[in-house]
Amino acid sequence: MMAEIFKDKLPDIEDLKKHPSTAIYLESADKYLERIGYTEHGLRHAKLVSKNSKKILKELNYTDRICDLTEIAGFFHDVGNLLGRKNHGIAGALIVERLMMDCGFKIEEVVRVIAAIANHEDYEYDITDDITASLVIADKADVHRSRVRNPNFIKFDIHDRVNFAVTQSILEIDSRNKGISLILTIDISISKVVEYFEIFLSRMMQCKKAAEFLSCNFSIVMNNMKLL
Repeated sequence: MMAEIFKDKLPDIEDLKKHPSTAIYLESADKYLERIGYTEHGLRHAKLVSKNSKKILKELNYTDRICDLTEIAGFFHDVGNLLGRKNHGIAGALIVERLMMDCGFKIEEVVRVIAAIANHEDYEYDITDDITASLVIADKADVHRSRVRNPNFIKFDIHDRVNFAVTQSILEIDSRNKGISLILTIDISISKVVEYFEIFLSRMMQCKKAAEFLSCNFSIVMNNMKLL
């Protein structure tokens, strides 16, 4: 059992990254999405969502351990795509449960991480946990041209066009005023602002709901204009 290796310390994300299955799972998930025409969901996305998930709760003064668990949820949230896009959150939760148990995490910690992964995508689910809320915001905030696999697709695919138009995307947390802001720079010669909201409005509403769970306000600033 891998858990025996970690008996003298609390396991963390670095231990999970060393698990022999992790790299294969993440690579397979992104390859599947590439084949069906989705934007990048590989290591770049995983690392960024992991970083921003942790950043949100750290800035809001959550404990180090909760921040560490949020970092894990962010890194692994899309791994379930290797089994298909539909219900990938639930599939990913089951995969990560095994990985975390292998590495010796307490069941109470496993439950919180896999619940966040299972609930990060479906808009019908309520946000009832701080880790889930942080993950939702970090995931939906990753809109950027580096996610576009083939720039030639922007002429006929609105998702690629909007992502490619975003040249800068920054997630800012104002702990003093309890505000979370997504600050975007968008090239309107590539995609109009209305196209962004056409495809991402439901995601931004989900971010708003998540921020409210964290007792924060959520806003979008696009090209120096506050739009939400």
